[in-house]
Amino acid sequence: MSQRQVLQVFEQYQKARTQFVQMVAELATRPQNIETLQNAGVMSLLRPLLLDVVPTIQQTAALALGRLANYNDDLAEAVVKGDILPQLVYSLAEQNRFYKKAAAFVLRAVGKHSPQLAQAIVDCGALDTLVICLEDFDPGVKEAAAWALGYIARHNAELSQAVVDAGAVPLLVLCIQEPEIALKRIAASALSDISKHSPELAQTVVDAGAIAHLAQMILNPDSKLKRQVLSALSQIAKHSVDLAEMVVEAEIFPVVLTCLKDKDEYVKKNASTLIREIAKHTPELSQLIVNAGGVAAVIDCIGSCKGNIRLPGIMMLGYVAAHSENLAMAVIISKGVPQLSVCLSEEPEDHIKAAAAWALGQIGRHTPEHARAVAVTNTLPVLLSLYMSTESSEDLQVKSKKAIKSILQKCTYLPALEPFLYDAPPNILKHVVGQFSKVLFPWIFRYTSAESGQLSTTYSLSKVLFSYSNSQWSIYE
Repeated sequence: MSQRQVLQVFEQYQKARTQFVQMVAELATRPQNIETLQNAGVMSLLRPLLLDVVPTIQQTAALALGRLANYNDDLAEAVVKGDILPQLVYSLAEQNRFYKKAAAFVLRAVGKHSPQLAQAIVDCGALDTLVICLEDFDPGVKEAAAWALGYIARHNAELSQAVVDAGAVPLLVLCIQEPEIALKRIAASALSDISKHSPELAQTVVDAGAIAHLAQMILNPDSKLKRQVLSALSQIAKHSVDLAEMVVEAEIFPVVLTCLKDKDEYVKKNASTLIREIAKHTPELSQLIVNAGGVAAVIDCIGSCKGNIRLPGIMMLGYVAAHSENLAMAVIISKGVPQLSVCLSEEPEDHIKAAAAWALGQIGRHTPEHARAVAVTNTLPVLLSLYMSTESSEDLQVKSKKAIKSILQKCTYLPALEPFLYDAPPNILKHVVGQFSKVLFPWIFRYTSAESGQLSTTYSLSKVLFSYSNSQWSIYE
């Protein structure tokens, strides 16, 4: 055979390998093909191609593996059991930028499924290599590495601490300062995933100077970036008063309130979540939000959206109202009660109704004036029906009952209480009767003298009062 014929054999072999990995990578994009590829033993065929002499074949093989591992945890586990991770980690440090992106994608696809699979990535020494990739010249490599690190860190505090110990946080803070929007998004998301587990991990992110840079990006026109920035700040603020105050000191108010009017629903939700996480800590932080116009802005936001997007705003109003009479009155003045009542009546999901019931209870529990503000919106009968409904979840029933009791114990507005005399069960009715007695009996005895006729009038009024509840005297006694 001539030299030309010999070389042609190798060319055909290379062409066949190239076609194979390209076709597998293409097939792996369609969920209906995954099971067939798995049954055909695609993992064992792709593994040697990761060390192919042709860089394009290496990269495409890694891309195909990443797409397969991304599909479900069985395929991700097959990557781990096939000893593919050590090859990827070794090549990640040695190969070109295209391969680095593909290899980081595989690590991310494996690590996202469970803490056990993420731990397998840590155990094979991938973190140090991924952190080195955060310093790469190519923004795409940085993005792929940040994505993989975030997916590892999101599972639990131990994995997040491993990412921190590898030195990722300062480099992620540098990444959010890069001009590329996609890199900013992924780096902010990774910082959020690290911060969420504990005050210590959040403090590590704060110590790296993340808050100031994140706060500057709240008004960035890119909605996806704003989502991640607001998420990261809320994950930092949620842990303690000190961390919440550090976020506030970055002058996020009133800037963050503009996000409550954003066209992107998840920007609204994350902005509400951030405000909620700050408000829950102390009356002083809640008062700061009130002073900035935050309560009115959140109420407007609740009115402009539906479903789970409303939930953090509803809870934020409850936290603010819980702190003090004055803060609860600020919610009332801003017309928060009618909006919460709408949520209680309109929302189909029980957990949202439960949050609205809880918030209304926090508003109405302070004084008769607060209770009346809730009662006049006809909220009490709705709460009663939710409490008595067999279709309501246990949590909704519990929160509705607590809200009813909290409001009733302060309510002296009798027209709102009268319907309860007919419909309420005994455990609720006793609170209603108690409130009637507080209002009516002092007035009755004020006009009572020693004359028997007037005493009988007192008795008659009392009897009328209790006749509403079928003369259940034992309840009052």
